[in-house]
Amino acid sequence: MTSVGVKMVTKVASVMRSMGKSLDKMGANMEVAKYTEKLVPSTRFVAVDGVAPQVAEYGTFVAPSASVIGDVTIGRNSSVWYGTTIRGDVNKVTIGERTSVMDRAVVHVAKIQGDAPTFIGNNVTVGAGATIHAATLKDLCIVGESAQILDGAVVESNSIVEAGAIVTSGTVVPTGELWAGAPAKKVRALTPEEIAEIPQRARDTLQLANLHAIETSKDYKTVKEEEEWIEFLDGTEVDDPHRQGPPPNIDDIQGMGTPGRIFNSTLTRPEEGLKKKSQ
Repeated sequence: MTSVGVKMVTKVASVMRSMGKSLDKMGANMEVAKYTEKLVPSTRFVAVDGVAPQVAEYGTFVAPSASVIGDVTIGRNSSVWYGTTIRGDVNKVTIGERTSVMDRAVVHVAKIQGDAPTFIGNNVTVGAGATIHAATLKDLCIVGESAQILDGAVVESNSIVEAGAIVTSGTVVPTGELWAGAPAKKVRALTPEEIAEIPQRARDTLQLANLHAIETSKDYKTVKEEEEWIEFLDGTEVDDPHRQGPPPNIDDIQGMGTPGRIFNSTLTRPEEGLKKKSQ
């Protein structure tokens, strides 16, 4: 570009900046009510009246979009999934070990109509969208998707409440039974295979939760470093899938890759060696 062209572009850019500032100032003066944008605080862990949730450090996964509020205790290797709310604001919620509360479930307590906490034992699976309200789930049970376990109800060990069922207040689901319906009633006794499936489901969910815990704990720097490693190992730029070769900040010696490494050498890319030999 000639010097005349550079001067013209510079002049136009200066005029445009001045015009932009003038328009911005005019818009601010025309505002009827001043608006200030505020950051929304995270609701992942919230204290109520000075009581904060107690979450075991080892193996426990709480999704970034979940909300654990107030007097809540969660044991080791348990998981609270995306969009779930566990609210111990007027009473206590206790969740054992290797228990999963799946996506969009709600766990709450009662105080106004009776002093009723919520207790969920070990190796329990609470399905997506379920509601556990001031109730007790003993060890080794399954509550299906969108089911409701209401105030004072008890689900005994080695039992299953089907998806969409409503276990009404004060109802007890005995050991070894399958319940369904609204209101929920006994359907039949569980088979030995179904009882064996209850702890297996808890183990399977724990493995999946560990993967999610690793991914959601990464910060921006870690994600960026992983992208660079992928570029380096694959020889492909993330921003340009058609561009081959190592990242631009890695030295390349005669097309052989980084000294001391063999990722891009003819040992791992013999076709490149044949190309160079034919040249």
